[in-house]
Amino acid sequence: MYASVRDELRATLDEIREAGLFKPERVISSPQSATVGVTADGSQADVLNFCANNYLGLADHPEVVAAAKDALDRWGYGMASVRFICGTQEIHKELEARLSSFLGQEDTILYSSCFDANGGVFETLLGPEDAVISDALNHASIIDGIRLSKARRHRYANRDLADLEKQLQDTQDARRRLIVTDGVFSMDGYVAPLAEICDLADQYNAMVMVDDSHAVGFVGTGGRGTPELHGVMDRVDIITGTLGKALGGASGGYVAARAEIVALLRQRSRPYLFSNSLAPVIAAASLKVLDLLESAGDLREKLAANTKLFRTKMTEAGFDILPGDHAIAPVMIGDAAEAGRMAELLLERGVYVIGFSYPVVPMDKARIRVQLSAAHSTEDVERAIAAFVDARATLAG
Repeated sequence: MYASVRDELRATLDEIREAGLFKPERVISSPQSATVGVTADGSQADVLNFCANNYLGLADHPEVVAAAKDALDRWGYGMASVRFICGTQEIHKELEARLSSFLGQEDTILYSSCFDANGGVFETLLGPEDAVISDALNHASIIDGIRLSKARRHRYANRDLADLEKQLQDTQDARRRLIVTDGVFSMDGYVAPLAEICDLADQYNAMVMVDDSHAVGFVGTGGRGTPELHGVMDRVDIITGTLGKALGGASGGYVAARAEIVALLRQRSRPYLFSNSLAPVIAAASLKVLDLLESAGDLREKLAANTKLFRTKMTEAGFDILPGDHAIAPVMIGDAAEAGRMAELLLERGVYVIGFSYPVVPMDKARIRVQLSAAHSTEDVERAIAAFVDARATLAG
């Protein structure tokens, strides 16, 4: 049987390659940092890393690494259990309490990833008599989570408040309504208009959920994410997020929400009930990251300065960058094969970036998503800009 399936799979893979959509995985031979060792075509080189979600540069911070090492001695390597059997340690409860306090929510529940967190919310909270209203550009984990629920599914155009209001008007017969949006849209760097969304939620008696994975740690005055940025920390009902980006860059996710929501998730959320507990070493390192965030204003300022420098000079050089001031700076290319070739030319020039193409982004909207970090120096950013200019000239020639 498999022989025929194998031939079909090989044909599909060939089609992906021919369309320029194949996504190779390069091997990094160093810790995650502003500069990494990358193995490609059998050779290794140290290159500037502009594609990691290491926003504050904490992935290899010595205090975070030390906290992780200490945790191995204190708490062991793994739990070998789910939370409700014998997988809950003091370190898990401490991290949940700290995240709740930091995000201004009543309680928090940890997951093995934010993908699982988003996968576990909708089915638990919503039934056939309810409606979920989702931004059209929401993350794949939100889309998949909504598919698992039996709720009526509605979608509004990206950040389009008039369309959102229409969906709210069309669903007034629902028992519960949940508006869900990314805080920052990961492929575009756009920020959701949360204040206006909360206003509509109040007007039409709906709940609000925000996936703030690309904001918590560095967006807002205290790094508490887009609810803090827009002054609506007390008006958002559910915040999901990750420990795998600004908060240390390892893995793990969470839902921070109203107390009753979290309590129900502990009882019925399938990804939580049937997945091993977050490794204690990650919980301990994440607590250290939260300590560091209390005095991380300089890191947030450095990230903002790097972002402004890159966006300004790349725009002056004639590149098409989606507008905004987020550290995600998408350089629009259009053609998938051309975006992949541009990424290869940049790697040859010592700058590691990735070309994003369908199905990660819409067809014919391929781009190179540049991720700025507080770990980058001004010289690093200027070198990346020069590499883009040179690679464009080579591609055009």
